[in-house]
Amino acid sequence: MDWQFDGIPLHPLLVHLTTVSVPVAALTAIVTAAWPAARRWLAVGAPVIALVALVSVPLATSSGEWLEHREKETALLERHTELADGLLPWSIAVFVLLTLWWGWHRFAAPRVTNDGVARAVGIVGPVLLVAAGIGSLVEVVVIGHAGAVSVWKG
Repeated sequence: MDWQFDGIPLHPLLVHLTTVSVPVAALTAIVTAAWPAARRWLAVGAPVIALVALVSVPLATSSGEWLEHREKETALLERHTELADGLLPWSIAVFVLLTLWWGWHRFAAPRVTNDGVARAVGIVGPVLLVAAGIGSLVEVVVIGHAGAVSVWKG
């Protein structure tokens, strides 16, 4: 695909979408894990936010790979592109966990009669959501910093 519009690369635009949507999805995961009222308020919106973030990641990486082949190869650019490949698994984790968490509370939790299962999900779910949220936040900051260094110092 030609990742440009009127001769201007689309990567910066798509990167801005990613650098906003991934942290918003990560913070949504952390908030819904820690605050039950937010979980009820966000409801299906939480997985939708995470889906937007998930879709933005391959768009940004694909446009970045397209742009990489048109730029001078440097060690800074190589580091940025290598780091960028690590964001997709975190975004998948946030999306899947938020979807499961929403589904659990929407469909399964009201029907579960085993207190042990409910307690285990109530402990493991938030821990995984917070871990995935923090992991994706750290990853997007590190990738963004490496990209900025590549552009401004490379």
